[in-house]
This record gives sequence, structure tokens and C-alpha cells, in this order.
Amino acid sequence: MEIFFVLFLSLLITVHGIAEYGVHDKIAMLGELESFDTYEEDEVEDFEMPSWTSTNSAHVLVNVDSFGAAGDGTSDDTQAFLSAWKQACSMQKSVLLVPEGRRYLVNATRFEGPCAGRLVVQIDGTVVAPGEPNDWDPKFSRSWLNFHNLTSVLFQGKGVIDGSGSKWWAASCKKNKTNPCKGAPTALTIESSSSIRVKGLTIQNSQQMHFVISHCDSVRVSNVLVSSPEDSPNTDGIHITGSTNVALLDCKIGTGDDCVSIVNASSSIKMKKIYCGPGHGISIGSLGKDNSTGIVTKVVLSGAFIRGASNGLRIKTWQGGSGYVKAVRFENVMMEDVANPIIIDQFYCDSPNACGNQSTAVQISQVMYRNITGTTKSKEAMKFACSDSVPCRNIVLSNIDLHKKDGTAETYCNSVTGFGFGTINPSADCLTSNDKDYSNPDDMKISQLGESIEDHIVHTEL
Repeated sequence: MEIFFVLFLSLLITVHGIAEYGVHDKIAMLGELESFDTYEEDEVEDFEMPSWTSTNSAHVLVNVDSFGAAGDGTSDDTQAFLSAWKQACSMQKSVLLVPEGRRYLVNATRFEGPCAGRLVVQIDGTVVAPGEPNDWDPKFSRSWLNFHNLTSVLFQGKGVIDGSGSKWWAASCKKNKTNPCKGAPTALTIESSSSIRVKGLTIQNSQQMHFVISHCDSVRVSNVLVSSPEDSPNTDGIHITGSTNVALLDCKIGTGDDCVSIVNASSSIKMKKIYCGPGHGISIGSLGKDNSTGIVTKVVLSGAFIRGASNGLRIKTWQGGSGYVKAVRFENVMMEDVANPIIIDQFYCDSPNACGNQSTAVQISQVMYRNITGTTKSKEAMKFACSDSVPCRNIVLSNIDLHKKDGTAETYCNSVTGFGFGTINPSADCLTSNDKDYSNPDDMKISQLGESIEDHIVHTEL
């Protein structure tokens, strides 16, 4: 199929007379974009689950209730959870059970690994955070439930992780400009871990970000629901930073910020069957803040429905940064009443003060948008606002059909080169083909960033 696609594209480009754009180079580039594919559903493996009633089960059941958890939603069950974690983590093939039908109040806590192996965290009840920001332990100012240094752990269940975020949102300077600007906790963080599976959980009403995957390798997230009100500030759904080989499948996300955000030092990110809305869309970035270096590469989204979001497919970078975003493919996406269905914004400025023009930028290249359909709320259905000093290169459009219900949709371009084939609506004639020789972003690798690079694991409020 790939060979047929490349041969067909070669013929199509020749017929449409875009030979001056470097046909052979572009076919090679498109072949590279095609070579990175989404994963199939069976890649999200289920660990063998024990039978709770079998006397021959090889798994050891560790119930938080056995360690004194009250499960009444008002008693502090933190110590019971820590004690249960300590025992489950120390034993092979153990299951840490949070029983259904109960509500457990747990304060900010760090659950440390490594564990003995093949641990299952079975959350069937509700875990709820304290709702009063003034009582929050300052030692955990930016996290609530933090899992660190784990290998081969499955988090699953039909339960709920509830951040009780309403008072945190009310205290945000984005809700009320008279409030001081400060950060808030992330509900669930998994960091410095590998071979992690997360399946079936609901994460809701986080104080700030809902689910952060930080400095991890090989993470599979499936059938996860993330939910908070549309006006809840900085409540990203799933935030990926410094991580590789992350897959998201069949996730439904509606929040007050990005449904998915992918930031610095992240590579090989695959997404399939994502529902997004409300929120700020599926975003790469922001990158390059405070003249920092940002690298994101090999990202593919195949299959999404984005409804009522302020953005659809977004790449956002601050001026003054460095690094690159490269090898990205967005395909098979349906939009409904999205304000900015396709947007690259190299002038991102989430600041109360104006951001001045700068001579450097994070380079954006080899980005494909294919089979993108639906409706836009804004006139500019496609917007490529790229840096004059470091333009966007090799932007490819294929079978785009975006309409404005009450007017004519348009495409905006600034300092962007690329081409399209198939249906392109609205027209993208503003994409130019006069490539220039800019510095090669491949000279910099993700591995060179190291731990010293500030990768903005959490939002820092204005």
C-alpha cells in the first residue's frame, strides 16, 4: 500500500505541475511520514487479572480497606493507601485494590518504585482530593497522586480519580485577574517509568492538569475518560513531556485547556480514536518559552472527532526558542464547530504583556494534514502563522474539506512553504514552493537535551 501511495503521489504531482518543488525529495519526505504508523488495538496489552475468589490464584490481593481505609469520603485515608502500596509494591504479582462503591479521601502523596514486578493497581472506587487549597501540603504544590520509578505496572478499573478542583479554579488569575498567579497540582502523574498501561479509568475535575506522563518510555493509555468544565483554567487532559513510545487509544477528553498536549523531548507519540471537546484541541507545544530548546518528533494522530473546541490540530511555539517539530501526521479527523481547525502558531504568547519579535524560533517541518473535514467557527479554517526568520517548511495538505456555516472559510499563510493534492477546501494557494536553505534541525537530537532542559511539566500560571 505504501509503495502504491508513493507511486500515485509521484504521478499526481507530475500531472499538477509541481516539479519545481523537488518531486523526488518530497516523495522521499512523504514516504518517511507514511512509515510511522499508528498502533493497533491489540498493542494495548491486558495483564492477566486474578480471580478475587479463586484459592489457586497466583496473585496476591492487597485491599486498602485491610489497612484501615474508611472509604467514607471524609476520613483521611492517605496512610492506609501508603501502607497498602508498600506491601503490594514489595510482592510479585500483587493487586492493589481500591474497592468499588466507596469514596476515599487521599492527600497529596508520592508512590515510589521500583516494585517487585507485574503490579496491578485496580481502582474501582473513587479517590478524591481535599478540596481546600489553603490546606494543601506545600511539599506537593504541583502534584496530587504521583507514581515514580515503576516498570511493568497496569493501572485499570472502572473507578474515578477526582481532583476536587473547583476552589483551585476560582483562585486562578485566569478566572479572576485580581488573584495572584500561582500553580496548582496535577491529579495523576506517572514519571520516570516504563512499560506502563492505563486502562478504563476516569480522571475528572483536576486542580490543574489531569494526567501527566513525564520522562517515561512505553506507555499505553486506552479507554480513559478525562473531564472538567470548559471554563476550568489550565486543565490539560493528557500531557506528555520528555517521553517516548506513548500510545493513546479510544480516549474521550473534555476540559478547559488542551485535550492532549505534547511538549519538549517527546518522540514516537501515537494517537487513535480520540474524542476532544470542549477544550483547546490536540496540541504540540507550547515550545520555546524563555528562549528554551524544544524538540518533538514522530507524532501521528489517526482518527479523531473534535467538537466545540477553540482549536483543532495545533502546533504552538514561542518566539525566541530553538529546536524543532518534525515528522507529524494528522489524518482522518472530523471537526464540528471548531474555532481554529488547523493552526500553526509560531507567535504564541500566553502572557499579560506583549511578546516582542525575536530572530530565532522552533523550526516546524514535515507536517501532513490528510482527510480533515468538518465545520469551522472562524473565517480562517487553516492558519499557518510562521516565523519570518525560521519559516515553516514542507507542510502537506491532502483531502481537506472545511466549511464555515455562515460564510466563506479562508486559509492564512505567513512564511510557510508546502503543497497540497486532492481536494483542498478552502484553497491553500498561499502555500509557496520557494524553499530556502535553513539550518538542519537534525543536527540536534532529543538525547542532547538531558534533564537540565526546562520542559514545563506543568503550567506555570501567568
